[in-house]
Amino acid sequence: MRALETTPETSARMSKQASHDTGVEKALRSALHRAGLRYRVHRRPLKGVRREADIVFGPAKVAVFVDGCFWHGCPEHATWPKRNSQFWREKIEKNRARDANTDARLREAGWLAVRVWEHESAAEAAVRVAAVVAGRRASAGARMKAKDGR
Repeated sequence: MRALETTPETSARMSKQASHDTGVEKALRSALHRAGLRYRVHRRPLKGVRREADIVFGPAKVAVFVDGCFWHGCPEHATWPKRNSQFWREKIEKNRARDANTDARLREAGWLAVRVWEHESAAEAAVRVAAVVAGRRASAGARMKAKDGR
């Protein structure tokens, strides 16, 4: 069965959804900056992989993705539209599969993907991200010292 066409009203509403620099992303970046962390925004962590992270900590190899509850199928807040439900379910499931594939590809390259849901408190998410970055930096430093024989 073929998915129904999206109505012009729905198409117009969805096209207005921000994909970059959302309020949640800005709040998270501000909290991270206040915590003294520096990062890059909207970068591809891996060359040749067309997947962009919202926040990238290059030396620590941490890529942060801020996922929208609707678009990424949040287990707490995802809703399944009644109109054109097959189309939307397939779309969201594809997004989730791509997210899992991105996480796996990053892991294979020595990176860590951190997923933050849009409903999370920016302050709490920043604490979680900062702890991950600090841990990765500390373990990288320990590996360097061991390699140098210190």
